[in-house]
Amino acid sequence: MNEEYGRRIERFREILKEGNAVFFGGAGVSTESGIPDFRSTDGLYAQEYDYPPETMVSHTFFTLKTAEFFRFYKNKMLFPNAEPNACHLALSQLEKEGNLSAVLTQNIDGLHQKAGSKKVFELHGSVWRNYCLKCKKPHTMYEVIAKNGVPTCDCGGVIKPDVVLYEEPLDNAVWAGALGAVRKANTLIVGGTSLVVYPAANLIREFNGEHIVVINRTPTSADELAEVLFSEDIGKVFTDVMQGW
Repeated sequence: MNEEYGRRIERFREILKEGNAVFFGGAGVSTESGIPDFRSTDGLYAQEYDYPPETMVSHTFFTLKTAEFFRFYKNKMLFPNAEPNACHLALSQLEKEGNLSAVLTQNIDGLHQKAGSKKVFELHGSVWRNYCLKCKKPHTMYEVIAKNGVPTCDCGGVIKPDVVLYEEPLDNAVWAGALGAVRKANTLIVGGTSLVVYPAANLIREFNGEHIVVINRTPTSADELAEVLFSEDIGKVFTDVMQGW
């Protein structure tokens, strides 16, 4: 590794050693596990869908065009075989060793828990939890995948993923827990998020600790606040930090 990058890695490691860090992450954390950002579109996207991604994962779209919602949801947002990557695994280790107090994630893939993290605030819910809108019976992701078209419960009700769609509020208890974790933290690590999705992006305004570390491939609104800034891949950064641990 080059000298300047090495200095940033060493400083990040020193900050982590102080303990009481909180990690706030987004889609960029899971792309190295093969889960694309659902907002990203390729040349085939317009041939397959008539609406932009943000529209298709809105409450209005789910309500009015339920079949089209599930066609997009099953094709673009469900990755049951995805495995945790170096970032997920490092965060789990840091928590076990007492250096990381919580993970706040905008992702809905459950990979932090799969890696072993215990204190995870899923701001936008999880694809692994689903429930019937009529009788509230819980259903697994695999049940949703197995059902053709719109998944329905035995009672006839539509099964809805326990994810926060556009136009829907965040869960109050999850939001309160995330706010508390950020306000108590000494270090805030912002990783794999461009900080453009609200209200989650407002969390950084609640941080009153000493250190902010930003790890993102593209510029973010928090860059000017960062004590240490990385534009390298997040998996590489955590791999290099943990090698000297």
